[in-house]
Amino acid sequence: MAENRASVHEEAYPEGVPCWVNAELPDVEAGKRFYGELFGWSFEEAYGSSVWARLAGDLVASLAPKRDGRMPTVWTVSFATSDATALGRRITAAGGQVVMAPFPVGDLGVAALAADPEGAIFGLWQPGTHPGFGRRREPGTFVWAELYTRDTAAANTFYGDLFHEALFGGGAQPDFGRADVTEVFAAEMPPHFVTHFRVTDLDGALGTVVRLGGRVQAPPFETSYGRVAVVTDNQGASFALLQR
Repeated sequence: MAENRASVHEEAYPEGVPCWVNAELPDVEAGKRFYGELFGWSFEEAYGSSVWARLAGDLVASLAPKRDGRMPTVWTVSFATSDATALGRRITAAGGQVVMAPFPVGDLGVAALAADPEGAIFGLWQPGTHPGFGRRREPGTFVWAELYTRDTAAANTFYGDLFHEALFGGGAQPDFGRADVTEVFAAEMPPHFVTHFRVTDLDGALGTVVRLGGRVQAPPFETSYGRVAVVTDNQGASFALLQR
């Protein structure tokens, strides 16, 4: 496994902060070509059959082969925690569920998958040698996670109780918002998270997405945090592009 150069000496992110994104794809090599051209990422072996994505030498994401062909092709955002097992118990007590119990990822850390009361899936990451993003909020990197939900008040309560300090504490700069699913998607779309990557030229990036075999799922619209478009890659994984 390649050394995680960008994060060995970094401190872990506070609990509740989005700290990592991972795409599970049918074809990782095709994913490398797509995202390498779109964002300028380079790639190297990570843990098992997954690969690190780097920008200017810093870790920004990972790509992994789908473990189950019946599962959707998705980008998953993970929230930092110092204790994935304890957080999983709190999630369950609050009406959510632990979809995949915490499991070690070598010496990198401990991962888990959870769902909120409406079924939106998100990850948990308890860091070992890998605390998370080596670079974020910059062009070509993670900048925002938006939860599209049917009940924003209930989502605010659920996530506010779980991640109060990250969302509402003194000095908090949250990279996580909530919106009604019908603001962007059809009413029948299930609640879900959309990972946002920052770009400097949204229209130009959309042209690149289409040229590389992706498609525009929701054309550009204005939000409180910037101008956004939702797209899918050439394998069907949805994500958003954000210009600030």
